[in-house]
Amino acid sequence: MSHPDSFDVELSSIAQDLRAAQQPFVLATVVRVAGSTSSTLGAKALLDADGAIVHGWLGGGCTRGAVARIAKEALQEGAPKLVSIAPEEQLEAKGVQSGELKDGIKFARNGCPSGGSIDIFVEPVLPTPELVVLGASPVARALRNLAPTLNWAVSDGSAGETPSGPYQSVVIATQGQGDLDALKAALAGQSDYVAFVGSVRKFTSLRKKLAEAGVSEAALDTVKAPAGLDIGAETAEEIALSILAELIQRRRAQETTPDA
Repeated sequence: MSHPDSFDVELSSIAQDLRAAQQPFVLATVVRVAGSTSSTLGAKALLDADGAIVHGWLGGGCTRGAVARIAKEALQEGAPKLVSIAPEEQLEAKGVQSGELKDGIKFARNGCPSGGSIDIFVEPVLPTPELVVLGASPVARALRNLAPTLNWAVSDGSAGETPSGPYQSVVIATQGQGDLDALKAALAGQSDYVAFVGSVRKFTSLRKKLAEAGVSEAALDTVKAPAGLDIGAETAEEIALSILAELIQRRRAQETTPDA
């Protein structure tokens, strides 16, 4: 068995690699053990998006199915979970069933003959949301400066590139310099949010040209124009702030509220 310090260093290194690769994962920690069990208090493991252990140890095979299910739930909801894995008779004594959530604890059955119980805290680590900024305008520069302070990974883009990726949001802040090409590129990608910095009148004119070029009405309807929340913004920095506020609002609204 590895020394705890070397194990923590290795686990931390793997976690950093996963974050750098924008891969979602779960950090699971054993916070309680009782009775006969192969796990130990404080044991840790990293699990991937499928619930498979990438590194570390939590216990025998009897716990893996329950932990895998909880790991996937935590990633889907973007919220930590506490799972208590215990034999059927212990669950009955507590008046709960396997799969039930009570007092913030998700219960699962331990089918191993050892009869021990184990509580595991599961913490999801999601990819940093990615923001693609198209343009070299003052608003684009302000976005690139401000977004990282709010935990957004910023990527530069040009009108000739096609943004792609499930975590990307695209803001077109070209402001007269390649607007049409930037919109085409953004709408050709798989972005979950496309916003245009400009007036309604300006976008209406561009929308007509895009429709004539074959861009579908459904795709054009997804463009938020003008970009950002209406906070009366005037300066480039204020406009950037209104856009980031809207992005945060959308991200929070899309998160699933954990069961009460």
